[in-house]
Amino acid sequence: MNVGEVARHSGLPAKTIRYYEEIGLIVPDREVNGYRSYSREDMHRLAFLKRARGLGFSIEECRQLLALYRDKSRASQQVRRIAISHVEAIEKKIAELQSMRTTLQTLIDACHGDDRPDCPILEDFAAGGNSQ
Repeated sequence: MNVGEVARHSGLPAKTIRYYEEIGLIVPDREVNGYRSYSREDMHRLAFLKRARGLGFSIEECRQLLALYRDKSRASQQVRRIAISHVEAIEKKIAELQSMRTTLQTLIDACHGDDRPDCPILEDFAAGGNSQ
């Protein structure tokens, strides 16, 4: 299959597929004319990557997970460790986002939102967050 066909079947943009090739996550065969030729295994790897990236795993984590997937003698604890680390990073990001939401909501509540020029939101931004 060529990159256009693989893109249609995988749901990934051709640009993403080429990027994955560029960074070594997939290595399609090359035809005599130089065109890429993707196998069923490449399609499977792309589906794997799409799912892992959809769950927020980084490129490096995907690289590790693909290597573990190919290693039939792997210990599942290695995969679990990567997944646990990823959940911890997600939880940290959620806490950061909740803190941002709380700060913004406090600023919104302090703003009258009327015709007056004074605005606690802009004052906070100008003070670098030190006005609270």
